[in-house]
Amino acid sequence: MEMITVKFDGQEYQVPRFVTILEAARSVGFDIPTLCHYKDLVETGACRVCLVEVKGMRALTTSCTTPVHEGMEINLHSPRVLRARRHSVELILSNHVNDCLHCSANGRCELQKAAEKCGIREIPFEGKMTTPSIDRLSPSIRRNSSKCILCGRCVEVCKQKQGIGILDFIHRGFETVIGPAENRSLTQVPCIYCGQCVNVCPTGALYVHEEVHRIQKAQVDGKHVIVQVAPAVRASLGEEFDLPIGTRVTGKMCTALKRLGFERVYDTNFTADLTVMEEGTELLGRLKKHLKGEPVSLPMITSCSPGWVNYAEYNYHDQLDHLSTCKSPQMMMGALVKSYYAQKNNLRPEDIFMVSVMPCTAKKYEKTRPEMKHETYADVDAVITTRELGDYIKSCGIDFLSLPDGEFDTDLLGEYSGAGALFGVSGGVTEAALRTVYALTQGYEYGKVVFESVRGLKGIKEATIPLKNIIIDGKPSGINLDLKIAVVSSTKNAKIMMEQVKAGTSPYHFIEIMGCPGGCINGGGQSFIKPGLLTFQEKITMNDLLMKRAKAVYEEDASRPIRSAHLNPLIQSIYREFLGHPNSELAHELLHTHYHPRTPFPNLDDK
Repeated sequence: MEMITVKFDGQEYQVPRFVTILEAARSVGFDIPTLCHYKDLVETGACRVCLVEVKGMRALTTSCTTPVHEGMEINLHSPRVLRARRHSVELILSNHVNDCLHCSANGRCELQKAAEKCGIREIPFEGKMTTPSIDRLSPSIRRNSSKCILCGRCVEVCKQKQGIGILDFIHRGFETVIGPAENRSLTQVPCIYCGQCVNVCPTGALYVHEEVHRIQKAQVDGKHVIVQVAPAVRASLGEEFDLPIGTRVTGKMCTALKRLGFERVYDTNFTADLTVMEEGTELLGRLKKHLKGEPVSLPMITSCSPGWVNYAEYNYHDQLDHLSTCKSPQMMMGALVKSYYAQKNNLRPEDIFMVSVMPCTAKKYEKTRPEMKHETYADVDAVITTRELGDYIKSCGIDFLSLPDGEFDTDLLGEYSGAGALFGVSGGVTEAALRTVYALTQGYEYGKVVFESVRGLKGIKEATIPLKNIIIDGKPSGINLDLKIAVVSSTKNAKIMMEQVKAGTSPYHFIEIMGCPGGCINGGGQSFIKPGLLTFQEKITMNDLLMKRAKAVYEEDASRPIRSAHLNPLIQSIYREFLGHPNSELAHELLHTHYHPRTPFPNLDDK
């Protein structure tokens, strides 16, 4: 990388050419505060907090938008600069509700940190505050404009990364707010509840609908409270306790959950294995019809990501038959707990309170879908995110870092394979399915176990798996097939793939789609990735950080004695004792679902 010489506060430094002042300063150890800047997302200079003084320029300039050049002389900490930054933050605070102790962002709020860096102890400016818009209708994401600082991060992540664009600046001047069209509720626009906007919000303007209090009430009411944990949670929870990003904390997490009073602590990886069996069988059924020349909806598309399912229902009404009918692993676990587990333990489904710990904010909506409910009970009663679990553990006085390693309960619904753990990363559902589909069609296991071609965080990945002399109805058929697969993450990339499907030009047999970039390791309920980690000094990108979490998931897979779902003895047992066989009538009743078109912009009075 070509280097140039610049001066910061009178001293010469070597910095990379073709970067901004902010990046150059960070590369040599200077921390310039900023509120709107987010690497590879927002570089508008809107907040005016990162101001610096450049020799030869009359006015102060924003460091996040101004490129460096050879011989440039920059004052980072002159009295003029420090005064201007402080005034910028003071003006933002003057239009910001002062309820830090009650705010979900308290302790991690970037505005708090900027005020601290600027030495602000009181707010000298006083005036009429913008009338707040408070939206509490969504079961997943809440919005409070009185805490919004108009940084634009949520607008850009919704538009750039997800390709949805339901958020934008509304009104002008002092009355400007950020929200959906006509300042509607998130329930009245095609929001998929992915939570990526929450992940980048520097304050508490966007936050998750919290449900910990419902768990506590259920315990007080004497309910039989069971918890399940998704695979990506263990790769992120440690960050809530200041462990390095990607630290795998499976054992401590299990111990903490048991100390929180749950009757059973189950791993969602078990029903991820079950999903592989159901979804793999469904795929084989469709491929069998395809090879016989019968009409069938191919490619088959995964249905594990509720954010993606929401997107499909809003935008691709006529393509819903391509989605697998399988419920997500979360909802499969809920259905089995309130049927199989309830029968085995002589419990009424109504007396069981099923809790999910998920990396995903869309899972909170998923449990409310009518298809996931019965007349007197729901399959899943409460969903909390990785962040909520971290806060819950802290509020109960549990010293997480000193906990001994525990284990998941393994009775009935517990034991899982490495394949189930892979559901936490983009490409994981595909890899898990391939291990089983390969074995069922070839009559022997795939020797390498790992399918490298579907790993990684690239937005669209492709793979071709040769299947020779495919076994059909228990016998080699003599038919060969090059199984063509695509793996997609983020709804922006999903649109590219779905336009091919809609046009009838898709060459694939199977497509995995995850609503969030990188999959569940980057879900809207995962630990916040601090913008400070994305420093130019270490040349770190968001994908670099996410790969640390992905590594923890891959390690979970590699540590398991069984790596494929169909080899899991507990999965084999539940089919023998209860479900019968994959895609049986009972399996369809409990583990499968259906989808329906949704109106992108319902009337204002619709909830």
